[in-house]
Amino acid sequence: MSFSKLITGLIVVGPLIGTVYAVYVSWGHFIGLTELALLIGMYIMVALGITVGFHRYLTHGSFRTNWFLKVILTAVGAMAFEGSPISWVSNHRLHHAYADREGDPHSPHLSRGSITGFIHAHFGWLFTDRKSDAAYWADDLVQDRTIVLVSRLTILWMIIGLVIPYILGGWTGFIWGGVVRIFVTHHVTWSVNSVCHMFGSRPFNTKDQSTNFWLVGLLALGEGGHNTHHASPKSARHGLYWWHFDMSWILIRTLEGIRLAHDVYVQETESLRLGLVRHASGVQVALRKSITCSAVKPRE
Repeated sequence: MSFSKLITGLIVVGPLIGTVYAVYVSWGHFIGLTELALLIGMYIMVALGITVGFHRYLTHGSFRTNWFLKVILTAVGAMAFEGSPISWVSNHRLHHAYADREGDPHSPHLSRGSITGFIHAHFGWLFTDRKSDAAYWADDLVQDRTIVLVSRLTILWMIIGLVIPYILGGWTGFIWGGVVRIFVTHHVTWSVNSVCHMFGSRPFNTKDQSTNFWLVGLLALGEGGHNTHHASPKSARHGLYWWHFDMSWILIRTLEGIRLAHDVYVQETESLRLGLVRHASGVQVALRKSITCSAVKPRE
């Protein structure tokens, strides 16, 4: 086993062991309010770093923002223990380019069977050698000195994401707001790749098997509107209607309202239904190499 796969294994299994430990020592009584607040607070903060920072901002260019907020969103996303911003974006753009076809790094539908395919899409792909070429798929970020620096400091952000709950809550704060939070963040994020390509509704006839799944949408702060996202990847909003919970969109809309975000792109529901229901592939608005280059142009 290579050193990189060993590290990946520790990052995948470690939070699971920590969560089992947390449940064991808390068995028979409720966790404290401090621990609960740290778990929920740290989860929401870091998850938004992934959904808003890594995904809708860096990957798809759904909005623009200033230098300071770019650093904050990217650094907080790196606290999720899901890799550097550049590698995360690169792999996700590759996914959009070959969604559920040969070349997709984490499709559950490539002749593996349902159970094996689900495991592969959920976390098994992390142990394969099929990774994206960041110099190609994230070339705009590779040329962005700020993002390169933040990516090089990924380990630092990961450590800070563990130190914060320790300072605020001691050992139990570290366990619940750090280790358990990582476990929850991992499996919610991975569920978008697995659950939202196997179960749920498909309001749009995309060329992949993406689905909308309400529970993932709730837990992943709006990312469960995955079929809608594949129909219009650049859109900052993943919900079709006002009752589709999308905390990530609420944050982006709030940032726009206080002038910390601008050029926010939203594909309206009616436009989606009329224009994309039969022909949506998602590729042309997801990749820098495609005809809609503005989707992932460097952000200011």
